[in-house]
Amino acid sequence: MLFSASVAASIPSPSVSSFQLGPLTIHIYALCILAGIVVAAIMTNHRLTKRGAEPWVVIDICLLAVPLAIIGARIFHVVTHWGFYFGEGKDFWAVFRIWEGGIAIFGALIGGAIGAWLGCKWTGIRFWTFADALAPGLLLAQAMGRFGNWFNQELYGLPTDLPWGLQIDYPNAAWPVGLPEGTLFHPTFLYEVIWNVLGVIFLLWAGKRFTLQWGRLFALYLVWYSAGRIVWENIRIDPSEVFLGLRTNVWAAIIGVVVGLVIFFVQKRRHPGLEPSPYYPGREWTGGGNVQSQDTDAFVDVSAPPTSESTADTATSTVVSR
Repeated sequence: MLFSASVAASIPSPSVSSFQLGPLTIHIYALCILAGIVVAAIMTNHRLTKRGAEPWVVIDICLLAVPLAIIGARIFHVVTHWGFYFGEGKDFWAVFRIWEGGIAIFGALIGGAIGAWLGCKWTGIRFWTFADALAPGLLLAQAMGRFGNWFNQELYGLPTDLPWGLQIDYPNAAWPVGLPEGTLFHPTFLYEVIWNVLGVIFLLWAGKRFTLQWGRLFALYLVWYSAGRIVWENIRIDPSEVFLGLRTNVWAAIIGVVVGLVIFFVQKRRHPGLEPSPYYPGREWTGGGNVQSQDTDAFVDVSAPPTSESTADTATSTVVSR
């Protein structure tokens, strides 16, 4: 009776994870990630323009940051799940079939940071200014992306009899051997969603309350997100490489906390004042749009149209000159 009551109050998993659109298979996980990218871009654009940056310059930066983030996420996953792809009987080409699943947020952070740095050099935006503007939106995007794990019924946690236990269809690739059908699991996707949303609220408050610039707000993001991942990774039961007794993502999260703390205190010491501009010196945006021909006479003849009198004078002078 107690087990039946727990199941009745538990969290069901969605019955579908994809749908067909003509010849295409649309994965809901991908839609969650794309929606997160859009929301993060909108939030970052709003925060950058408030600092005086050119509207939607974030798109130019994303053109480099997003593809490199995806590449970095895949590389990190493959490296931390080496046995899935390499060795006797393994399909090497599965490394490149990213649509079959397998990306890692810490790899996305590394690849995305490289892309953002290149994009900032391209646009003239200070890298740390962009990172601080991105931090709350990035954390919200990660919360949205976790719903994709819910639809995929993956990355769940240890068995539990708590009322909010997660129902997982049986059989499942990560189902622990020996557990009976109907076992409930910790909804680690939901834990991370709640933690990330609380982090967004905290970052928005802290950034405004203490005017955190020069990368210090992004440093708080790293500490907040990574601290949560240390907990969730120790609850999750999906297969992972283990190094010195800890899952590789636990080590990555620990490094994330350390890096965040180092950035915060080093930048606080190096830059005690406020940023003078969101742009590197000499790269400032002077206003207007990308197409400015209506505001300049460099490419367009903006002189007044000729009158009949001036036309007659021109004709007379032409005759005289001949």
